[in-house]
Amino acid sequence: MFAGHFGLAALVKSRTRKVPLWALMVSSQLLDVVFIPLVMTGTESMDETVYGGGYGGVVIHADYTHSLLGALLLTIVAACVGRWIWGKQAGVIIGAVVFSHWLLDLLVHRADMPLLPGNWGDLPLLGFGLWQYPWISIALESLLIAAGTWMYARTALQRAGRSSRVTPIITSALLGIVLILLLVSDADGWF
Repeated sequence: MFAGHFGLAALVKSRTRKVPLWALMVSSQLLDVVFIPLVMTGTESMDETVYGGGYGGVVIHADYTHSLLGALLLTIVAACVGRWIWGKQAGVIIGAVVFSHWLLDLLVHRADMPLLPGNWGDLPLLGFGLWQYPWISIALESLLIAAGTWMYARTALQRAGRSSRVTPIITSALLGIVLILLLVSDADGWF
């Protein structure tokens, strides 16, 4: 769901002027951005031996960043930063995009997402496991990429008006190409 998060950020950008695209892209991946140093320190990990590795074939032990409470805490922090920089509405938008990461991961992850950080209380792990059905996962991610790219391009062209349409066309095409390449690189481990 790596590229799908970015597709959703592009879709959100098409609906708001207040928040820059780069901030929405970072927000859409904030849980994974925080996950990386925690993996490097051994606090969180990935187990490729369970389902054979490859993206989607990994059990992720993101017991802090991808726990429901951890995601909500990161959402609140990001929303506060967004509010401080761009205003109240932008803070709400950034918070929603950060939390969308957890919601989309809930759809695709196997049951490896805890409710509480560190899986405190040993509660049931969450995840609907769409990664077990690659074509459904790819279709969902492709839909997010297509909708995000389309809406971003459409809005960019409308905002450009009759003036130069070259820049919105080029940036929208580059966005679509990058997202498609990310999807292809994600799907590579499935086949």
